[in-house]
Amino acid sequence: MLLNWTVMILYNYFSAMFVGPGYVPLGWTPEKSQDCMYLQYCKVCQSYKAPRSHHCRKCNRCVMKMDHHCPWINNCCGYQNHASFTLFLLLAPLGCIHASFIFIMTMYTQLYNRISFGWSSVKIDMSAAKRDPRPIIPFGLSAFAASLFALGLALGTTIAVGMLFIIQMKVILTNKTSIESWIEEKAKDRIQYYQTGETFIFPYDMGSKWKNFRQVFTWSGIPEGDGLDWPVRDGCHQYSLTIEQLKQKADKRVRSVRYRAIEDYSGVCCPVTKGVKTFFTTPCTEEPRIALSKGDLILATRGLKHWMYGEKILISAADGGIRERGWFPRKCVEKYQYDSETDQPVHGEKKSK
Repeated sequence: MLLNWTVMILYNYFSAMFVGPGYVPLGWTPEKSQDCMYLQYCKVCQSYKAPRSHHCRKCNRCVMKMDHHCPWINNCCGYQNHASFTLFLLLAPLGCIHASFIFIMTMYTQLYNRISFGWSSVKIDMSAAKRDPRPIIPFGLSAFAASLFALGLALGTTIAVGMLFIIQMKVILTNKTSIESWIEEKAKDRIQYYQTGETFIFPYDMGSKWKNFRQVFTWSGIPEGDGLDWPVRDGCHQYSLTIEQLKQKADKRVRSVRYRAIEDYSGVCCPVTKGVKTFFTTPCTEEPRIALSKGDLILATRGLKHWMYGEKILISAADGGIRERGWFPRKCVEKYQYDSETDQPVHGEKKSK
């Protein structure tokens, strides 16, 4: 049984790793040219982003139905490997539960044969079991310590990976990805902020958990569709989600605030020279940090108490400007005040209010 768990876990693990999520073809454009107005354009891949696809900075490609980039498989979880990745998250805890049961029963039986009960004390003799014949596999103090350590690893893996499996199943049963769940939350925030009265309906939820489940898990192991075109529920547009993304992108520009760097920042994850609070409250995310030089201009889009996230605009004569996104300490910047006569917006950006 343990061998069976091991084979299935490794098979799904390496399938998720080497099959990959599937990438949008370089230079891809929709069949109808008028549909380009509903899509975002990726400058890195030189193509439009297909519905449900996102650009991964680690893979440096636009990933079809991207859920997240997983460092444990050194690849993205997306359209082609979502099922394998989820099965791995299911089988790993099941195998660890089986292993935990073996470890517990082993330590219980071995300790039971080594315990002496007295009137005033309980003694454990790990040198030899009180039985004859001796066990085939000796179980001494070192074996007990190794079994206890392995039990801790098995229980820890069961809890940690099991929680990830529950999270994945929640988004699969609603036919979403982790990124799309976040887009839906931002859509509600945008509608509430502007009081537009509109209602955002997630277009890819088929209305049935079983139908949503079948979008990812199939008997052949090959997911339905081609990763570029997706079935939508009645009353929704094929590009409902991408249109919402464009609205959120425009809204982010309007609500962003311009800052100017007043201190240099090297871009390290935990800066020692920026204060104790900044050091210990560094964002727990894979998003990058950006280096700052005194005088740099940054458009901040979100922030924490001691950190901010935004885009730094670099003036370049070659291509007109390159944006760098990432976190930076709030202590290193101040709100930038400017007027229309002396400080024009860089590259035609709207002025931040």
